[in-house]
Amino acid sequence: MQFRLEPRGERAVFWVYASPVLAILLTILTTMALFALMGAPPVKGIYTFLIAPLIGSAGLSALALRATPLIMIGIGLALCYRANVWNIGADGQFTLGAIAGGGLALYAPNAPFFILYPAVLLFGILGGMGWAAIVALLKTRFNANEILTSLMLTYVAALMLVWLVTGPWRDPRGFGFPQSAMFSANATTPIIIPGTTIDLGSLLAILLALALWQILGRSVLGFQLRVAGAAPRAARYAGFSTNRLIWIAMLISGGLSGLAGIIEVTGPIGQLTTSVTPGYGFTAVIVAFLGRLQPIGVIFAGLLLALSYLGGDAAQIDLHLPNAVTGIFQGILLFYLLACDILILYRFRRLRPIARPAESGAAT
Repeated sequence: MQFRLEPRGERAVFWVYASPVLAILLTILTTMALFALMGAPPVKGIYTFLIAPLIGSAGLSALALRATPLIMIGIGLALCYRANVWNIGADGQFTLGAIAGGGLALYAPNAPFFILYPAVLLFGILGGMGWAAIVALLKTRFNANEILTSLMLTYVAALMLVWLVTGPWRDPRGFGFPQSAMFSANATTPIIIPGTTIDLGSLLAILLALALWQILGRSVLGFQLRVAGAAPRAARYAGFSTNRLIWIAMLISGGLSGLAGIIEVTGPIGQLTTSVTPGYGFTAVIVAFLGRLQPIGVIFAGLLLALSYLGGDAAQIDLHLPNAVTGIFQGILLFYLLACDILILYRFRRLRPIARPAESGAAT
């Protein structure tokens, strides 16, 4: 039995939303097979990886903390990708936001909370926007590929952070460890639900996702960004400035990534270290596509990918599996998501066997 891919002629609305679900199911099945190959019971492994971290208020609090940066970065990337602007350097913008806001927190630790904390957030946003602005400038002025420039700037940002925490910003009372001093209470993200670790960042992530959803779906700017991504020639014919839209998309995405960075270091981490991100900026690329480049979908995708981080920690502790399971799960999910998205534009068609001509009779 043979099959071939046949163009549908138009996008299948059903598969636009069913494709992520199918990709998740295939990822779970493949992950279970990998658990078996690594010597762990498949059912227990997937339970430990995807269900056990959600049991209890502590697990839900940890999920919210992990999902916050993924949602913030993911909605910014979704906006960029809808506009056909390929920002791959969100991790660097995240780091620059942490550096810019964290530097202010270290410089003025005794300033009043109602002045210092908003200023720290603002500096974080500006830090991410400034790093993204370099990419936008190179793209609009020199037509440099934004994929390469944003990605390379990520490593520059990481090295800058290492230099700061091992040099001028190193804590003199930190016993030589490469880290800054702890931020003061006035520069710390406040907890919004007593008895948990859920802080203001989680609320901001949801509100920002709702705001971006309104902007993309109900504003002139959102319409321009969507047209620029779906039909660049039509956008130019309509008089939309491509360079302006690139700047707007990059600045919004960079600002959200910077905000995620400063909330991360003023919340769960509480200081600057040599690494303030486990790769949130790259994971958020999967979050954006899994959420169908829709801010509301990004919320649910961010929760799932945040769960993969918690599941990796649980599998390492309970099943003695390597922590690389998290990256493997995320990579498999992206692979299946891209594969299943083929069904949006193509369908499988079974080929009918070709009838062979009847053999000629015996020679007379």
